[in-house]
Amino acid sequence: MKFDITEISNKTFYPLKTWAEESPGNWNMLLGIGLVLLLLGGILIFVFRKKMGKADERTIQISLRSTLIMLCGIVLCDVIFPKTYMWEIFFLYKYSLAFIASGIYLAVRYKKDFLN
Repeated sequence: MKFDITEISNKTFYPLKTWAEESPGNWNMLLGIGLVLLLLGGILIFVFRKKMGKADERTIQISLRSTLIMLCGIVLCDVIFPKTYMWEIFFLYKYSLAFIASGIYLAVRYKKDFLN
């Protein structure tokens, strides 16, 4: 039996596609939630990078690790999300999830390294 990630991806996200296409309100809700998540992730990254202060040996390593987490999130979402339908929405969610993952990492590292 052949393992095909696109088949699993389509089976997982096709109900979302049918729900979003039922009405313009559903599509707008999906788009609005994605934009809010993108803004939340961007604000998290901005705030915690500003709180860490000037770049030095320690903060550069933290910033590079958060960027690596963002890249891994983007690659993972590229593998999981379907590319044949709703690619604009999934593009938005891909970057939203990557920003939030990076922001959460920065928040945890800030709490661990700077508040203790």
